[in-house]
Amino acid sequence: MARFVDGASCRYLIPTLRQELDRRPVELLVSVFATGAAATSRIKHDHRGLLTAVFCTDVCPHRLWVQPNTDLYLVTSDTAERYVRRFQPTANVAVVPAPVRPAFYDPPTQHEAREQLGVDETERCVLLMSGGWGLGPLVEAAEALAATGITVLAVAGRNSALLARLRTAAARMPRIIPFGFTDRVATLMAAADLVITSSGDTCSEARVIGRHLLLLDVVPGHGRENLQNELARGSADVTSAEPDALRRSTLACLDRLKPPADRVAQTAAAWEEGFSAGLHSIGL
Repeated sequence: MARFVDGASCRYLIPTLRQELDRRPVELLVSVFATGAAATSRIKHDHRGLLTAVFCTDVCPHRLWVQPNTDLYLVTSDTAERYVRRFQPTANVAVVPAPVRPAFYDPPTQHEAREQLGVDETERCVLLMSGGWGLGPLVEAAEALAATGITVLAVAGRNSALLARLRTAAARMPRIIPFGFTDRVATLMAAADLVITSSGDTCSEARVIGRHLLLLDVVPGHGRENLQNELARGSADVTSAEPDALRRSTLACLDRLKPPADRVAQTAAAWEEGFSAGLHSIGL
């Protein structure tokens, strides 16, 4: 089944990928999704000198991520390295920090962020989001949190129906501040005392800014594996998305948290060093 899905997906991608590489040859091609890794593996021999890397942020990469003709695997945990070698024992694997966009390394202070968003300095404030599609009962969760006096920065992502419902809830409960797909996530995180989210890249962004995580257990399969890995990294708790359970967990987290002391908790240096070492291992 895995090979069938792999082949069916590649049939759509390979012609376009060939055209792009013929039009604009590159030294290094980095695949950040499994079908990209498979398609690149199939055409690498047609492009002399092309080096290929696969970047996977899942803690347990599945079989389709691991393809022949891959020069370098970039992963973000020792566990992920072992999973790659489960399928390809001789793979060249580099463990690196998760990449984070520059805005998260230079966010506003909490005071500045709250001033921009109109959030009072003395209020408890959380950021509530769950991936690009807003998985889980976020409206009900936002209402339950706002009812306790917490300001809720609620992000719907690309889920337009969810955004409409959040805006309706905000009209009744002004402590809910809704957002759709936004490039202001660094500011939202800086303003918040706590980030409530599903497992994913948001976790790495919150860790850079130094915010504690309350993880929603809403994504099965690889989402559950990634959630467990985030818990092992620390500065994180887990809750179900059921509104009352989320409310209780949020209040307990906020009672334990101290105000953020620094603008950022991590710098880009570790990523730069890890990525550079990985590239050096394949001659770049």
